[in-house]
Amino acid sequence: MAGGGPVPVPVKGDDPTILCMEDIKAIADAKLPEVARDFYNSGSTYQTTIAENSSAFSKYRLRSRVLVDVSRLTTTTTCFGRTIKFPLCVSPAGLQAMAHPDGEVATSRACATAGVNMGISSFSNYSVEEVVGASDGGVNFAMQMYTMKDRALQERIIKHAEAAGCKAILLTADSPVLGVRYNEWRNDFRTPAGLGFPVLELTSETIRQNTHDSGFMAFNDDSHNWAREVAWLRERTKMQIWIKGVVTAEDTELAIQHGCDGVIVSNHGGRQLDGVPATIDALVECVDAARGRIPIHMDGGIRKGTDIFIALALGAACVWVGRPAIWGLAYGGQRGVEKMLEMLYEDFRRCMALCGCNSVDEIKRSCLSRMGLDGVLRRME
Repeated sequence: MAGGGPVPVPVKGDDPTILCMEDIKAIADAKLPEVARDFYNSGSTYQTTIAENSSAFSKYRLRSRVLVDVSRLTTTTTCFGRTIKFPLCVSPAGLQAMAHPDGEVATSRACATAGVNMGISSFSNYSVEEVVGASDGGVNFAMQMYTMKDRALQERIIKHAEAAGCKAILLTADSPVLGVRYNEWRNDFRTPAGLGFPVLELTSETIRQNTHDSGFMAFNDDSHNWAREVAWLRERTKMQIWIKGVVTAEDTELAIQHGCDGVIVSNHGGRQLDGVPATIDALVECVDAARGRIPIHMDGGIRKGTDIFIALALGAACVWVGRPAIWGLAYGGQRGVEKMLEMLYEDFRRCMALCGCNSVDEIKRSCLSRMGLDGVLRRME
């Protein structure tokens, strides 16, 4: 006995204790082959932006409140016409079957269980029908796509997505070319044998003839532009049209002028142009530029429920997570993604309660403080 008192003896089960995102990532990293781990976790060139996507949240401080009745607190909000459990969606991340054989199908089921929406990548290893069908109607989906040289194929993707019940197109607009990803070049990264891209109508045999970079450049259209792309999509679908990859006020304004339904502030998880701002830093100017005319979402660096809270306080209507879903898949398939989402939900709900917010509408900039250049912590307005 220590000091004469009884010694506490922890009671543990066989499963590892998972308390935070770092715990899930550590197990996922240990399970994934090095080439796959590098592909998922790395950003472009010197990794500046990918690192700042997470570290930039540390500039903010939460203003907790006391003696607020939070017994009826609700975390729900609406997204793509559906009430979701909390303001988070799973991003359209490709090649999920490299992390777990069930890939996007497992993620879809996990999203249905957690009560959140999901984006489907053009590089999904399962068809849009399989991913949507796995949710049993419990998820509203968005279809991610690029501008393509083969317009007939792009139209087929749109028709498949709409027929399957997708509610929105997420036009990834930040990729006229791929960013410089040293790890992919060093590893000569190629999609593993047996994994196809059914959305793009590409078989494993075809895909493996090219590197990821050269394969992308073969179908992507770098002559894309605002006036042509948005109008072309409007003529072909009744789905909402969102622009993904915006980091400036100017592009937010252009999205509004061209009649887009929303914007996702994103730097492609730090995988495109290294040195662009962290998305939480870019968020404020995009929200201010929008002035409430369209909803602004963001992705990049969300690892805690408090990160979600900070993003909402700065004006995001919803946040998206990509790599955490991949880590969840590698950790434990559907169960792992469910664990990741539940962890973020519980942390977000506790943060709301401790900051005295009973609904997501009450999360304002005044809930945050930020250190000034003079070293004084000031409330944000």
